[in-house]
Amino acid sequence: MGPIRGENLHGFPVAKAGQVIGLLGGSFDPAHHGHVHITKAALTRFGLDKLWWLVSPGNPLKPNGPAPLLDRMQAAQALMRHPRVTVTDIEARLGTRHTAQTLVALQRRYPGVRFVWLMGADNLAQLHRWQDWRWIMDNVPVGVIARPDDRISARLSKAARIYGAAQLPDRASHGLGRAQAPVWSFINLPMSRQSSSAIRARGDW
Repeated sequence: MGPIRGENLHGFPVAKAGQVIGLLGGSFDPAHHGHVHITKAALTRFGLDKLWWLVSPGNPLKPNGPAPLLDRMQAAQALMRHPRVTVTDIEARLGTRHTAQTLVALQRRYPGVRFVWLMGADNLAQLHRWQDWRWIMDNVPVGVIARPDDRISARLSKAARIYGAAQLPDRASHGLGRAQAPVWSFINLPMSRQSSSAIRARGDW
């Protein structure tokens, strides 16, 4: 796949030192309007200059593989059209599978860029199962976006308990990307209940 809007000639997203860039990773199998909703909210609420969708080759925690990467990329690009959002397969290009590996590679490739890892509240609840999860919390600001029915489990999660003192209040979330890790912020949004699994179950993907 050749470069698209927001990418250089080698297919990597363009970023400059000093920019705050949010990273929303996932299989996007398929991308849907719920992803668009949280993307636009994250840009505003976390004070991001740009946001990248990291369409992953596959989720190590899921037993069944997703649809082909090219199909998921094309569907995501058709759906997510915003001047500050880039849909990218950078994990496939970097050869990384786990979030911590991806973040290390991005920090090396983009010196001076301030990355913010974005996740739904359901992911915060299981973050302690991720490889090198404490490295992630210790080295990259994390923005958590509440989804329906996930608020309580997220707030009671192991990660939230261990890093409770590093949490920014909601009113300060706009400064997340320029704060020193470990730091994280939890925002509540009226969320779309649309999900990729529901779309697949209906046979629409």
